[in-house]
Amino acid sequence: MTDLMTTPTPASAHPTPAVHNREGTTMLLHEALARCRHQEALRAAREFRFARSVTAGRRWTLLARFAARRAERARAGLDVPTGHHRVSGLRSAF
Repeated sequence: MTDLMTTPTPASAHPTPAVHNREGTTMLLHEALARCRHQEALRAAREFRFARSVTAGRRWTLLARFAARRAERARAGLDVPTGHHRVSGLRSAF
């Protein structure tokens, strides 16, 4: 047999090109893209979780400050007497 008698394999017969990740594992292109999208989704979820915890911390700080001011007013006796109820925007029929 000579080199002329061997038939080359067509380019379409080869599978999709392999991609090597950081660990050196061989992955197909669609696997690499899926892994990349998954990692991006995890990063976005981490950032969202962090933002929610910061916002919740601010909210609890404001609520604690409000409760402290209200407790201080109650101790000082500056609250509205119990017989007088505020009705915001509506007049009582009695």
